[in-house]
Amino acid sequence: MSDILSCPPVGPSADIARRGPTAAQQARIAEITPFLARVGSRNQLLVRVTTEDGLVGWGESGLSGREQSVAATIRHYAGFLVGQDSRNIARIWQESYRSQYFEGGRVLTAAISAIDIALYDLLGKRMDVPVYQLLGGKQREVIPSFASTMGKDAAAQIEDVRVLVDAGWTCVRTYPGSFDASAAFDPWASLSKTAQELIAIRETFGNEICLGIDLHHRYTVAEAAAFCAMLPRGTLNFIEEPIRSETPEAYKVLRGMTEIPFAVGEEFSSKWEAARFLDAGVTQFMRLDISNIGGFTEAMKVAAMSERHYVDLMPHNPLGPVCTAASVHMSAAVPNFSWLENRHSPVEAHGFHDDSLFPQQIPMKGPDYVVPDLPGLGVVVNEEALVNQSPEHVEAPHMVRPDGSVTNW
Repeated sequence: MSDILSCPPVGPSADIARRGPTAAQQARIAEITPFLARVGSRNQLLVRVTTEDGLVGWGESGLSGREQSVAATIRHYAGFLVGQDSRNIARIWQESYRSQYFEGGRVLTAAISAIDIALYDLLGKRMDVPVYQLLGGKQREVIPSFASTMGKDAAAQIEDVRVLVDAGWTCVRTYPGSFDASAAFDPWASLSKTAQELIAIRETFGNEICLGIDLHHRYTVAEAAAFCAMLPRGTLNFIEEPIRSETPEAYKVLRGMTEIPFAVGEEFSSKWEAARFLDAGVTQFMRLDISNIGGFTEAMKVAAMSERHYVDLMPHNPLGPVCTAASVHMSAAVPNFSWLENRHSPVEAHGFHDDSLFPQQIPMKGPDYVVPDLPGLGVVVNEEALVNQSPEHVEAPHMVRPDGSVTNW
């Protein structure tokens, strides 16, 4: 009997044994690992997904300042995702989102985003195609970007804009130059000074540039409306996040008080949030963040919904090379696109795109990202160097108004 049991298998099972693991077995998820590291002036949460055949994909989470919460969620998800076929990306998204009573929320979708991006990177490498080919192919050869000024007064901002324009940028975003996170925040004083700065920039550069400002949702409807009224018509081409996004009805009220286009969406964590703003007609640029909204799977749905409303994407992209690469691939594949946020222009030096940590990144040509033809995302991560970049404790400024009350950073 023992001799019979030890005989080698014959028939179909013998053929399977000789062929080795199937494609589905090779593509099974073997490991999901979060990496929290200090890159330049901020922490980055990267995720590595490894399959049974040793292939590796990288993703990035966008919930800045709360990365530890997202990392814990990623480790939780790994408990039921390890062993699954990494190619079933849409099904994995659904299981990750729906398999709990309390669905959604920014922590969960930030974790899902990182995993989803990594799975697309994996699939592109497995099929030997860039990720945008998995999304329907590219619709443009380069991805135009907008850059931001860092100056703290009108003169410094004008100099920043001049540097950017000389380098080829045609779309520039500013911040309120008078803003100081360490001091009490007086919205009325800030808005008055900011209006003067914007008027000076427009007078200096005329209508040759697209000019926007990020107000970082620090204001009320009344304050934002008053600010818009301070600006001569045509000063601004877009105003980003003037008020908080929890209540679309408040944005609808503000929409009726100014004609300046709104750029809203970087805080969205689902297509359902985006839909309320699109259906109400209160955002003219969709600022979705692929590392927060749910990765490629959810971002492409929001892009399609935006197209229905004739709204172009202006993706939020303040993170590292992995988020940038994912944003470039998404931006290449959609028809409705304006500019991608750029945080490593000649006037910014945050170090988010450290070449020693990311030896291969999306190339740039002037102000444009060049759509790559490499498999997957086209980014190489120096894992050995990354693990030596210990994260730092990060806490956003806890801002107060002159009367001592808490306000938004």
